[in-house]
Parts: sequence; C-alpha cells; structure tokens
Amino acid sequence: MGVQAWVAVAVGVMAILSGLYAVARFIVRSIMNEIGPQANGKSLKEQVNRLEQRLDHIYTILLER
Repeated sequence: MGVQAWVAVAVGVMAILSGLYAVARFIVRSIMNEIGPQANGKSLKEQVNRLEQRLDHIYTILLER
C-alpha cells in the first residue's frame, strides 16, 4: 500500500471516530437535560419529588382517619 492509501485509511478511521463521538455527546446531553436542574420542573428528578410529596400527603390523610 502506498502513502495515499494509508492517508485514506487514516482519514476514514478519523471520520468514523468523529461520528461516534458526536453521537455519544448527543446522547449524554439529552440524558443530562432530562435529569438536570435546569429542566424547569420537567426533569425526572423533580417529577419524582412531586410524587413523593403527594404520597406523603395521602399518608397523612389516611393516618388522620
């Protein structure tokens, strides 16, 4: 193989690795937006916290009876 073929292989490998990096970065950002505190009340953590508060309220109502 000549120099031109080796350069073509190197460029191809770099293109594939760049694509994989971009996909991984996109997935990580999507997950962090779902979990993170800047989701304006729509994050999974905040939804769980609201459900826990409602459940605590239901328990207090049931204990009063």
